[in-house]
Amino acid sequence: QVQLVESGGGLVQAGGSLRLSCAASGRLFSINDLGWYRQAPGKQRELVARITNSGRTNYADSVVGRFTISRDNAKNTVYLQMNNLKPDDTAVYYCNMYHRIFKRDYWGQGTQVTVSS
Repeated sequence: QVQLVESGGGLVQAGGSLRLSCAASGRLFSINDLGWYRQAPGKQRELVARITNSGRTNYADSVVGRFTISRDNAKNTVYLQMNNLKPDDTAVYYCNMYHRIFKRDYWGQGTQVTVSS
């Protein structure tokens, strides 16, 4: 069984930075694709950034140049560095793992990010 635990959310002023972390339990972390999604009140959950098992990344257009996703396979952890935050970035951020062996998605419980203007 895989568990994902996010940390690092909080309240920050516009222009500030936060770093989200997601620690995964279980084995074979390095073979799986990882991602960060977010959901604002009244909106659908949307992809923020993804990183494949080979390190390829892709980002939502709205965060390009401001957010960076990375992974540390030795620590079973994926990160999301968020710079120059904007009020529109306010949402609950969820960590996601697509498990290549079990062929299913796993989700964390979410962490709140609030950006004040």
